[in-house]
Amino acid sequence: MTINLIFKIAAVGILVSVLGQVLKHSGREEQAFLVSLAGLILVLLWVVPYIQELFETIESLFQVGM
Repeated sequence: MTINLIFKIAAVGILVSVLGQVLKHSGREEQAFLVSLAGLILVLLWVVPYIQELFETIESLFQVGM
């Protein structure tokens, strides 16, 4: 995992929170929810390969010991 991924996640978080607040104050709660959901899905798409790599590493670690 690189530091760039952490910065991208932070940037998405800031952007989603600002957009969410603007949309909520203008009375568009549904769109604010959709923006939050889109941000969550985007971050999950970035993080899932690293989680998969972690599980594969753990699996190979325990297979070596057996």
